[in-house]
Amino acid sequence: MKIVRPVILVALFALAVGAAWLFVSHRAGGGDTITVYYTKDDGTTEVPWRVSLGAARDLPSVAFYAATQAVAGPPQGVEAVRFPPGTRVLAATVTGALATVDLSSEVNASAQGGLLETGEFKGLVWTMTALPGVNAVAVHVNGKAVATLPGGHLELDEPLARASF
Repeated sequence: MKIVRPVILVALFALAVGAAWLFVSHRAGGGDTITVYYTKDDGTTEVPWRVSLGAARDLPSVAFYAATQAVAGPPQGVEAVRFPPGTRVLAATVTGALATVDLSSEVNASAQGGLLETGEFKGLVWTMTALPGVNAVAVHVNGKAVATLPGGHLELDEPLARASF
């Protein structure tokens, strides 16, 4: 009986330490994946998919990675609305509840209005607003705020939120 009690106490202690480590490591790290959204070819339906994070877990790095994944779109073979080829994320920042995503000029070749142009940005906005504390996204092109893209369908002069769609 003298041996059983210390063994049980050691086992309970090890279990408590393991549970505490698991709790703290997942809260501090924010998880190993993020949710990225893409818009189906119908131009309206959002589909989430999980993307693994690298080592960086700070909000600026995660915001840039999330924006990059949203612009890249889902894996090949998945039917989805996609940004024009060559479109890159030049920068992504978060200030308070606002994420600002700066896209390369290739985005100017977006679909000329309609559901496709809206679908490109809907996935980006849903992805960025899935980040903790972010509820709106400002879109810039080559470092400058723009009123609209050449298609003129989607107004970009004000930040976009999920309710914008």
